[in-house]
Amino acid sequence: MAVRAGYKQTEVGVIPEDWGSLTLIDMVKDNSPICYGIVQVGPNTPNGIPVLAIKNLNSDYSENIHKSSFEIEAPYSRSRVKPDDVLISIKGTVGCIGIAPNSFHGNISRDIDRLRFSDPHSASYCYQVLKSSYIQRIIKNMSVGTTRMELSIHILKNLALPIPPTKAEQEAIAEALSDADGLIESLEQLIAKKQLLKQGAMQELLTPKEGWKTASIGDVASPNQQWSFVGGPFGSNLKSADYTSEGVRVIQLQNIGDGKFKNDYKIYTSVRKADELLTNNIYPGDIILSKMGDPVARACIIPDHHERYLMCSDGIRLSVDQSRFNIYFIYKLINGRDFRTKASNAGTGSTRKRIGLSELRELELSYPALEQQEAIASILSDMDAEIEQLEHKLSKARKMKQGMMQELLTGRIRLV
Repeated sequence: MAVRAGYKQTEVGVIPEDWGSLTLIDMVKDNSPICYGIVQVGPNTPNGIPVLAIKNLNSDYSENIHKSSFEIEAPYSRSRVKPDDVLISIKGTVGCIGIAPNSFHGNISRDIDRLRFSDPHSASYCYQVLKSSYIQRIIKNMSVGTTRMELSIHILKNLALPIPPTKAEQEAIAEALSDADGLIESLEQLIAKKQLLKQGAMQELLTPKEGWKTASIGDVASPNQQWSFVGGPFGSNLKSADYTSEGVRVIQLQNIGDGKFKNDYKIYTSVRKADELLTNNIYPGDIILSKMGDPVARACIIPDHHERYLMCSDGIRLSVDQSRFNIYFIYKLINGRDFRTKASNAGTGSTRKRIGLSELRELELSYPALEQQEAIASILSDMDAEIEQLEHKLSKARKMKQGMMQELLTGRIRLV
């Protein structure tokens, strides 16, 4: 493949002529070699030494962290973490990258390697490079294992990274990408805060009050529609051989999210097959529940992407009687904590719950008058819309960060 003028092909990809490459072993401090952490962290000790696991990387490094006793941690002083150390997971989920903040002082587990760079200005730049899709692919290719992947320290030491010619350019790239990370993090925190507020609102608004009535899910279904409460077809009636590239979309278990329709998994069947299974068709505005966990009986509202759909065997259609019930209110009740507990208790199975149509039909919901249902639905719908808008912004911010990495870490855009 031809390389355009001013660029060169290297072991780290196509980079500008004035860029170079260095291996990680060339960049770390001589007296602080690349090393993994504590082999056995022992029981959690409330006043012990914090020990980072893979799940803690890129968290706030202050919550949900295991603490080892001083006796267990002492022999592993070589792997203690200081601010600006770069951390990389080397076992299990390989390639997770973190950078220790000023607030953290502790150690790491054996599933993580610590990188302490000789030039502290290199840390933030290398942290960003290690997260890039190009280097992540290299890391995955260098890992070995079948059931549990592993990346050896010896191989990691020889991992080469693209290096701009000046510290000023490294810092400019790191700062730009760090700013993008800051935007992503702020949106994630805001979404988490809004989610907590919504959970509190749901608990308050959906808790039965004086004057509320009860009805089984079967009674919530519309009496004026055929098959308003029905399960999907038997597996033998809809096989993989019935799938087509277009036609009537089949809603799979993967599409039934916890309160959200997941639109990224798409398969179809023929119009003829959907007509044969007309009993199991489902339409925009209907609620679909999952017979299978996790969690069992989770529900979402069918979107209007198509005129109709065909359910999979693990789906249950609920077409709500709108003369007595608000669809959005019922959908929220089904996904609420109280009903979720009822469904789990009525389900069967230990590792993964399953609930049948007949068991689900008898589970009860508590509800107020229709006017109050609509008021509650309006409040929760507005909260959902606000969160959805923030999630859209977050998605755009993440895509923007990926684009920036692609341009800045290959030298296609120069900041200095």
